[in-house]
Order: sequence, then structure tokens, then C-alpha cells
Amino acid sequence: MNITCNRRDFLKTATIGVTAMSFSARSYARIMGANERIRIGQIGCGGRGRLAHMVGIHKHDKIENAEYVAVSDPWRIVREQAAEQCKEWYGTNVKQFVSYRDVLACKDVDAVMIASPDHHHSIQLEAAAKAGKHIYVEKPMARNMKELLRAVDAVKEAGVVVQVGTQVRSLPTSTGCNELWKSGLLGKASRIEQCRNSEKPYWYRYVKQEVKKEDLDWDEFTMGITKRPFDPVLYSGWYGYLEFNDGPVSQFGSHYIDLVHYITGAEHPTSCVCNGGIFTWIDENKFSVPDHVEALWVYPQGFMVTFSCNTGQSGGSRHRYFCEKGQLNLDNWSAPNYTAEGGPKRDGSIRGVNEVKAIETPDHFQDWLQCMRSGKTTRAPIEAGYRHAVACLMGVESFKTGHRMLFNAEKRKIYAG
Repeated sequence: MNITCNRRDFLKTATIGVTAMSFSARSYARIMGANERIRIGQIGCGGRGRLAHMVGIHKHDKIENAEYVAVSDPWRIVREQAAEQCKEWYGTNVKQFVSYRDVLACKDVDAVMIASPDHHHSIQLEAAAKAGKHIYVEKPMARNMKELLRAVDAVKEAGVVVQVGTQVRSLPTSTGCNELWKSGLLGKASRIEQCRNSEKPYWYRYVKQEVKKEDLDWDEFTMGITKRPFDPVLYSGWYGYLEFNDGPVSQFGSHYIDLVHYITGAEHPTSCVCNGGIFTWIDENKFSVPDHVEALWVYPQGFMVTFSCNTGQSGGSRHRYFCEKGQLNLDNWSAPNYTAEGGPKRDGSIRGVNEVKAIETPDHFQDWLQCMRSGKTTRAPIEAGYRHAVACLMGVESFKTGHRMLFNAEKRKIYAG
């Protein structure tokens, strides 16, 4: 294996004229042949990177002719674990880097998978696009509109293949729900809601007191977000701190809103209000992310969408689409069903409890690999990521400011109103 990496060349390339970069990236996307191996760099080697991205790709790497060739992470322990995992699979030593910048500087890396902390996503997405790499990026794509627009515009300019990590839309049952919706059997929606509850906030399970300062590049992790000194809990439990994470609306809510958009065809809400707080889990960790939050969006199609997350009590979880002729029940989104229950205009066309017919599709990882060769649009392209990111950012801004937030799609602007 001959991986050529030159960080100086990468930094030069990232600043060259837009026209040259755009042409190079678009040309590269078109000529990726069926017999060419897709060489992947993993950015972020924590649980999501190693156990979801890497394992998910490995399921398809032989049939799709793909292979990991580089890994990066500020924490040495997980970086080495990822490299060892690759050696077991491929029998070769992949390149290991502390910084994502060095992965992007590898000329022989065709594509990258971004599974880093939330405050890294938009920066790395933009940089990867400018480097001409195909990209799989976790949600949320950005933490503010300025970062989101820079990243989205860079992807559009580069013409690279992007898959956003809202993998629920690739479930066969999700495709089935989309087809059911398009049939008009349920009629017009009035309210769509999800309550996603748990006994304890998800960030607690990531806390690792054993992280050592000498094993971590603290500055690479923080990216200037905070001046606080190294702290193993602050690092490993970053999901629970507002410096690095915006809470359940941008986390779980991204999946939910993206699925609403996919099933219904809606694109952008017109308004959002959001509130919440820390009501249950107050302890020595001093987490600042709310353990309960509730957001409500209004869509121009004439329905409301609500998302509630109570991480201090697991009862009451549900996921429903309330329509004039019945309702779609996704409480178990791998086995959804629909009935005429509650429909004010039910007409007898729906009787009893009906399973949604699943429609087989490639999984989210395989779809990305295949689209790099075919040039087809991925299941969760950059446009879909932009749409759910906007909705979630409206919720985040409403929570932060206490104001109702509006969105102007033409001006690509969120504002209080």
C-alpha cells in the first residue's frame, strides 16, 4: 500500500481558485470506475466511528471493492484500536493521524467518514469537500447557519458524493412509509409527533475517568471552543456539555425531522418554538445539556411537528403521524403500521391494523459506496442534510434565546419573530 500524504500540498489545494477545485472534484466523481478500489479515511474513531462506520463499511467492502487506508482521532487509544481493526480485516498497517487535516492531505484517500464530535462536523465537511473527497458525515451537520452554509456551499461547489448519517431513511420500512404517504390513503396530516424518552441521559454512558492527558491532543479536540483545561469527563462526556453539543434536538431530533421530511416530502418549517431544562440529572459532572426538551415546528403544508425528549423518565415514548383518515404508527420504526383510528374523515378504505409493506433498499453505507461509482444521488444527500439541519437549528436557537424562530428559505436565514 502506497499512501501519499502531503499536508503542505493539501493546505495549498484548499485555498486555490473555486473553478479549478470544482472542475477537479466533479471530474473525479465521474471517472470512479467499477474496478477502482475506494480508499477510505476514518475521521473520528470513537464508538460511532469504529463500531458503526467501520463495521458498516466492512460488511460491503469486498463486494463494493472498498478499503480503509487511514484513521485519525485526537485520542491515541481509539485511534490505535481503529488501526488494529483495519489490520485484522486487510492485513495491512493503515496510516494513523491525530488530525483530520492529515487524512485530507493524503492524495490516495478517495473518501472520508466523519464521526467526530458535533463541533467538528461542519469544519471537517467543508474542508473535505474542498479537498475533493467523497464524504459520509454524521449529523448534526452544523451548529449555526454560518457554518452550515459554508459547508453546504463547499459541497455543491466541489460536486463530491455526500451521504449524511440519517440512516433511518434507508430502512426498507421507511421507504414503505414514503410510498404509503404518496398513495394518499391517510389523507392530509394535522400533527406529527415523537416522544423519545429514557431513564438517564445518553451522555452518561460515554464518561471515562481513565482518559489520560498524555494520550490526548486537547487542542485538536476542543478546536478553540473552550479555554477550560483538560478534563477526562469534559472530553469523554462531551455530549453533555453545551460547549460541544446542542442536546437532544440536534441529536435524536435530526433523525426524527429527517424522517418526517422523507416520508411527507416537506422541506422546511416556517416557525419553531423550543423549551427545556435540567430537571432530573443534577450531579458532580455539572452537565449543561438539558435532560428534557420539547420543540414544536409549523410547516407550510398545514401541520405541526413536535419532538419531546425526557431523559429522566422512560415512559410515554411514541412516534405517530395523525391524519384526516387515520394514523401512521412508528412507535417501533422497524415495524410500522397504520389504522383508521381517530381520523375525522375516515371513509372505510382502511380497516383494522395494517403493517406497512417494506421495500428493500441498500443500507445507508452500501448506498454511499455505490453512488460514488454510479454518480447517482445518495439516500441522504447534502440537500436533505441541509433541510433537517435548518429545522434543528431553529429549535436550538429558540431554546437559547427564548424566542420563536422563523425561517426564510429564499434568503437562507433563521430569525426571531
